[in-house]
Amino acid sequence: MPATRPSQLLTLQSFGDISRFLREGVADEDSRQLRDSLGALSTQIDEAVRIRRTSTDTTAIARRVTTLSHCAREHQLFLTGLGSAWHALYEFGAYQRALRELRNAIADWQQMLERRSTKESASFDQFELLAWRTLGEALLLIDMYEHQSDPPSDLQDATPPRRLSALQRLRAWFRSLGR
Repeated sequence: MPATRPSQLLTLQSFGDISRFLREGVADEDSRQLRDSLGALSTQIDEAVRIRRTSTDTTAIARRVTTLSHCAREHQLFLTGLGSAWHALYEFGAYQRALRELRNAIADWQQMLERRSTKESASFDQFELLAWRTLGEALLLIDMYEHQSDPPSDLQDATPPRRLSALQRLRAWFRSLGR
């Protein structure tokens, strides 16, 4: 699989951008399935954020959040079925923790919507922050998995071109979000 160019990560400025990025090149079937599942989650996050920002219909927003909650649960269940190569990665545990925190934030936001609480806005802000963090962790996990399962070829040059590490690319991506 070709390496991800740093410029690709710098263009990921919405949840929809992440979803589109995930549909690009895939190393193997597990990676493709994770990308698909994560792409569905990212799309649901994007839709929930969009409707929250453009609508005042609390019922419609709550329905979208319920759909998002189900998608996040399905995604977490999907993770349990991934092979041992995924589970052996440090980033896998970090991603699972981030996903659990995101699911808790979704549940909190959903509860605030149902109660029509004045704290709904703060719950939404927390959800959005955790959504970005979770998807960042997921991208790092995918990158680490795909690079570990992509052994160097004997045909490669003795001095391969310098590639940014996954951590460097992730930091560049997070810096681009602050702009």
